[in-house]
Amino acid sequence: MEGEPYDVVPCSSVAVDSILRIGTAGAIWGLCSAPQEARKQGLGGVAQAAFVARSASSCGFQYGLVAGICTATHCGLQRYRGKSDWVNGLIAGAVAGGAIAAMTRSWTQVVPMACLVSAFKVATDYARTT
Repeated sequence: MEGEPYDVVPCSSVAVDSILRIGTAGAIWGLCSAPQEARKQGLGGVAQAAFVARSASSCGFQYGLVAGICTATHCGLQRYRGKSDWVNGLIAGAVAGGAIAAMTRSWTQVVPMACLVSAFKVATDYARTT
């Protein structure tokens, strides 16, 4: 994975970039999905607008947080190990998956979520290199 931003840019800058990009995508997702959920709950007017705003900010924060954790972990591991291989993605995905499960407070789901996110992270890293 030559030419990655991890090679020349500080990990904090890469993490902030990831947080902003994915956090914005999460906020857009919240803006798109929340009105339907608000209608299902029977909300209207100001209550619906407040629900949509809370949903957009919550999705944006959560998505950005997970992206930042994953990116910072991946970058830090790559710098620490001096290697750019699948192990970095595996560990970064596991840490991010654990963070997702911890945010839901479903402690029985920490290991399965860590494994799932880790598998997706390794698969996307592999797809990017081929």
